[in-house]
Amino acid sequence: MFFQQLINGITVGGSYALIALGYTMVYGILKIVNFAHGDVFMMGSFFGLYCMQGLGMPYYIAFPLACLFTAILGIVMERVAYRPIRTADSLSVMISALGVSTFLENLAMLLWGTGTHAFSSVSGIKVTTFKFQNLVLSNIQLAFIFLSIILMVVLYFIVNNTKVGVAMRATSHSITTAKLMGINTDRIITFTFGVGSALACVAGILVGVYYDAVYPLIGYSYGLKAFAAAVLGGIGSIPGAMLGGFVMGIVETLGASYISAGYRDAFAFAVMILVLIFRPTGIMGKKQIDKV
Repeated sequence: MFFQQLINGITVGGSYALIALGYTMVYGILKIVNFAHGDVFMMGSFFGLYCMQGLGMPYYIAFPLACLFTAILGIVMERVAYRPIRTADSLSVMISALGVSTFLENLAMLLWGTGTHAFSSVSGIKVTTFKFQNLVLSNIQLAFIFLSIILMVVLYFIVNNTKVGVAMRATSHSITTAKLMGINTDRIITFTFGVGSALACVAGILVGVYYDAVYPLIGYSYGLKAFAAAVLGGIGSIPGAMLGGFVMGIVETLGASYISAGYRDAFAFAVMILVLIFRPTGIMGKKQIDKV
């Protein structure tokens, strides 16, 4: 029972981790919290569903195309909602993010209705289970876990071993200094929003396939937990976002299994609060020293 629930928790945590990467990337560069990111996750799931159901595409074509659409959505969102008020106070940015979130939720209701949509009838993906003694794993769970880890490794490699990654780190340190060094910071910020949105789309499609359901308000709960995961792991840290996502998923699943399913959200947030009491920067966060 314990190891089965542990695998289930890692699977759920993989979705939080992929969404948390978008939060932590944007915060690392702009020092703002993109509260609309959960609804980008929701739109990515619907884009994948539409490509398969509305356009009749097989899943191996629909999924990359949905990621492209979601990346474009993230780029447009940055250009329209964040770039004009980039230098404004944090309250203005938060209001703009909440406005985008509300807009995306209502847009999804307008386009796809308020009901729940199933993936199983259109995805063409056959769920296969593998048994190892008393442990049961499905191919969807394995895809969830491996994709989460692989995408984090690829993103970590890009940030730390490519010219784009160097530009991203320079921009996160100081946008003004990066501009003086000849870096096109607007392009780097656009790239960051696009990559973060594409990762959220991957999570959205996997969640839709795993739970066989997607609905317009699904982004609220997942976005909130993913943000908590980013804070838990150390917001601004890519490995921290992944670790925080897996910790949130495992704690939530084990708490629901052994104590009460009605308090599954409370368990995850309680762990986050306890960690932040003793380590305010998160598990892998670093202290920032302000020099005067």
